Amino acid sequence: MYAKPIYVIDGARSPFLKAKNRPGVFSAGDLATQAGRILLARQKFAPTDLDEVILGCAAPSVDEVNIGRVVALRIGCGEKVPGWTVMRNCASGMQSIDSGINNILAGRSNLVLAGGVDALSRAPLLYNDKMVNWFSDLASSRTPGQKFSTFTKLPFKSLLAPVIGIMKGLTDPMVGLLMGQTAENLAYRFGITRAQMDAFSVRSHKRVCAAQDAGHLAAGGGEVEALYDKDGQTYTLDDGVRRDSSVENLAKLKPFFDRKYGNVTPGNSSQITDGAAWLILASEDAVKKHDLKPVGRILDSEWAGLDPAQMGLGPVHASTPILKRHGLRLDGVDYWEINEAFAAQVLGCLAAWKDPKYCKEQLGLDGAMGAMDEERLNVDGGAVALGHPVGASGARIVLHLVRQLKRKNAKTGIASICIGGGLGGAMLVEAL
Repeated sequence: MYAKPIYVIDGARSPFLKAKNRPGVFSAGDLATQAGRILLARQKFAPTDLDEVILGCAAPSVDEVNIGRVVALRIGCGEKVPGWTVMRNCASGMQSIDSGINNILAGRSNLVLAGGVDALSRAPLLYNDKMVNWFSDLASSRTPGQKFSTFTKLPFKSLLAPVIGIMKGLTDPMVGLLMGQTAENLAYRFGITRAQMDAFSVRSHKRVCAAQDAGHLAAGGGEVEALYDKDGQTYTLDDGVRRDSSVENLAKLKPFFDRKYGNVTPGNSSQITDGAAWLILASEDAVKKHDLKPVGRILDSEWAGLDPAQMGLGPVHASTPILKRHGLRLDGVDYWEINEAFAAQVLGCLAAWKDPKYCKEQLGLDGAMGAMDEERLNVDGGAVALGHPVGASGARIVLHLVRQLKRKNAKTGIASICIGGGLGGAMLVEAL
């Protein structure tokens, strides 16, 4: 429990837009700006009343490197409100919330806009060193003869085979594995079958569809706010969800990360997506000063490290200490959000908590933590259906959990996320 209350006043996110093998309509700055403007427009305070803006982003573009400051200026916070950027891979959005919490606890801030964003469809194509050196040689050529000589040495194979930036970014440099390969590790470790992964994924799509139909994940429902492009086209829903998703359809897809022996496919993995999410955090003083009505509180948070090759178990390692500190079992909170990087990864977390050996050796428990009621887990679906804009997902699950607790007239929940590099993050939240 924090020394001072940390209130959640409001929050909003953009629709999550699936990448379609080309740069998306919106830059990361566009996504965060549009969602942020709508959120701030409905508040009792002015954007200039904020003490700081913190934005998580795993892959900012070169023209928006400190994207937190860029967006703070674009949403009308003025020159005097600091804006800054944080990066903790998949938990960058959650890290922004945690950074805001720490500054409120330290007395440096009272009113914070914190969130996350990524436009993964705009991840760059990169030249390898051989091609970069050729461009360098060309730039240093002075005479026509030198230029001609350089052109004769053009490495055509390098020119036509750029490095795919997002594949590089999703590969762990310590163990040399793509994130999907670490999910394969968990499937093998806990005996998770292809059928289980596909069934979990279908459920995620069905739950998102139900939430959209009920208005919980539709523009204007309080969480998702519409985007508008320069041509006036409107984007109101997360567009990666498949209403026709079925186990039969998913069974037709081939494994992607281990093509010979694997079971992790594009269909039971999170999608490459663009999106942004924000929360407004406030101290008790800010609540009184601006006459705010909090919707929730963040009670606790935890970060954990583990083997990068098993990174998908990060939620287990981050959530368990919170449960222990508060004397809770898995069923001691009303709802859970575990980010669905991969179906195998979430199922692996559930299996680890049920495994006495894992709980004793890795978590220091006396025995198994137990089984989680899956009707309390990701009840409106998750990233397999919504997508996983890396920098935004940690903020999205906290925002959605608070909204969900309010809607269900429930009290507490835990939002947790696995993080590339062998990390986990979790937050305990309470609805008010």
